[in-house]
Amino acid sequence: MTFFSLILALVLEQLRPLPARGWTVRGVRSVVGGVRARFDGASVAQGRLAWLLLVPAAALSSALGFWLLWEMHPALAFLFNVVVLYLCVGFRHDTRFFSAIHMALRLGEPEGARSLLEDWRGTRHDGASANEIARLAIEEALVVSHRRLFGVMFWFVLLPGPSGAVMYRLAGLLAEEWGGRDVRAAGFGRFARRAREAMEWLPVRITAIVFSIMGNFEDAIYCWRSQAVLWPERSSAILIASGGGALGVRLGMPVHEAGKLVDRPEMGLGSEAGVDHMQNTVSLLWRALLVCLFLLFLLAVAGWAGR
Repeated sequence: MTFFSLILALVLEQLRPLPARGWTVRGVRSVVGGVRARFDGASVAQGRLAWLLLVPAAALSSALGFWLLWEMHPALAFLFNVVVLYLCVGFRHDTRFFSAIHMALRLGEPEGARSLLEDWRGTRHDGASANEIARLAIEEALVVSHRRLFGVMFWFVLLPGPSGAVMYRLAGLLAEEWGGRDVRAAGFGRFARRAREAMEWLPVRITAIVFSIMGNFEDAIYCWRSQAVLWPERSSAILIASGGGALGVRLGMPVHEAGKLVDRPEMGLGSEAGVDHMQNTVSLLWRALLVCLFLLFLLAVAGWAGR
């Protein structure tokens, strides 16, 4: 059931992706914002309490719903899996942005590509060159492909019903919404950020290994081991370093962001990122997805054979 639920949800997500600002996303963000507003002190302890009230409750509720539907009929539980997983996966939305940026750069329209990148990442990049735009787009694609797809798949397979996918996606949303850069949010969202890092420890390494196998393995492992420690966020560092090494492209480095030149360490090896490397990134991600699906198929076959 797990394998076929995943396949059907991915097909639906490709055919009819949910809008990034659709009613489901707005509803969840409204609840998250309402919980945040009730904790005026914004302390670390209050952030921990708020996280523990939301994430386990959502995961347990989805597991309970799956179990109740299973007791009624397995087909209902299967459909519940597909619907919840469809709501949790957001890969197609990001690939649309990436493809649009790629096309704009191919057509020699850096201003259009820059505007798309700003909408995608939520930050301004005035003065960014075409190579900077391509570099940032590749970095974003490597990170969001894990957080919107590979990480969701890992936790969906690991926990019963759709509870793992719900827990992972909600934990990621809380880290983004509560772990802001302002001082008040930093304290309140500290536990949410640490919780996401803890939940990412194993799945992000599995994704990085798959990236490495699908590309230049030796360079990917070297960049992972030697460069990831230089990046401020550990999970995204592993993805960007291993992805850059696998693609044979240099990522990181200084970029124009929020009206200033932000200094960043160099990640990856090879030539500087450009528009020609964007298609290679798409190929890497699709190969990684096919490998993951094949491994899950083998696990499903092994489960059927053991019955």
